Amino acid sequence: MSATDRFFCADVARMRGDSIVGTAPHGSVWVLIEYRGGWPPNGFDGLNLEPATKARVFSAAQAMRARVLLVRRQGPRRPEGPRRWAVLRYDSSGAYRQQWGTWSRDEDLAQIVGALGAPGELGRPPVVLVCTHGQHDTCCAVHGRPVGRALSERWPNLVWECTHVGGDRFAANVVVAPDGVYYGGLDAMSSVAAIEEHLADRIHAEHLRGYTDLFPPQQAAVAAVLRRFGPAGRHDYVVAETSRDIDHWRIRITGRPPRPTAIDVEVQAYRTPPCQLTCRGPSMSSAVDYKVTSIRIG
Repeated sequence: MSATDRFFCADVARMRGDSIVGTAPHGSVWVLIEYRGGWPPNGFDGLNLEPATKARVFSAAQAMRARVLLVRRQGPRRPEGPRRWAVLRYDSSGAYRQQWGTWSRDEDLAQIVGALGAPGELGRPPVVLVCTHGQHDTCCAVHGRPVGRALSERWPNLVWECTHVGGDRFAANVVVAPDGVYYGGLDAMSSVAAIEEHLADRIHAEHLRGYTDLFPPQQAAVAAVLRRFGPAGRHDYVVAETSRDIDHWRIRITGRPPRPTAIDVEVQAYRTPPCQLTCRGPSMSSAVDYKVTSIRIG
C-alpha cells in the first residue's frame, strides 16, 4: 500500500461522523511511569523490567482497576537520571489525590504498590495526558504529537505525552487526571482552548468524550446537558438516578444553582454498521453509539 492510500482511522472516523460522546473508559485511578525509551505497542506490559517488581506493580494496579500509562515530556529525550512515577486518584467529592515519586532502578517501582494503598496528597494541580503512542496506532502519533507540542508550550509543568488511553479513532486524545475527563478529536488550536477552559473549571460539550467515573449513557447525558445549558465545572452536575430498559436509559441529573436543579435525560444506544475502527486492526467491527432522545428540566 502506498503512502497516499494508507488508512488513517481518525481521519476516516471524522469523515464518517463518528460520535465521540460516551466513549471515555471507566476508571478512577491512574499509574504514571516516566519512561524515556521507545514505548512497546502494548505499553507497560511490553517493558523489559525486573520480573518480580513488574509483576507486583501489575497485580496491585489490577486489584485497584488502575490504568498504567508510560509517560514522558514532549520534545528531545532527556539524559538518563531519576525518572518520575505517580498514582493519581479521582474522588467524587472533588478532593483529587496524587502521590509522586522517583525511580532509577526497576526495583524502585515497587513504591507504586504502597502508593496504590495510600490516600495520596491533596492540593496538586491536575495532569494533562496526551496520547502519542504511535507504536500502538499511527493516528495517536500523527494527531497527538502536534497537540502535545502546543499544550507543552503553554503548560510545560502539567503536560505529559502518554501511551494508549483508548479510542484511537478519536485522536488526538487528551485526558485530564485525576479529574477523569476525556477529550477527543483535538488539534493544536482546539486543545489549547479546551484545556484552558478546563483549568478554569468550565468544561464544554465540544470535544468531550466523557467523565471516567460515569458509564457511557451517563456520559452522553452529561454532555447533552452541557451542550444545552452551557459549560460547567467538573462537579456542577451530578448523576442522581439511572434506570434502564434494554438499550434505553432514563437519567436524572442534578445541578448546582444557577443551573437547573433537576434535568431528565433519555438516552438510546445504537449499534453502528461494521467498519474498520483502528489503523492496526483491519477487521470490521461495530461500535455502540449513544444518542440523546429527550432532555427536559424536571
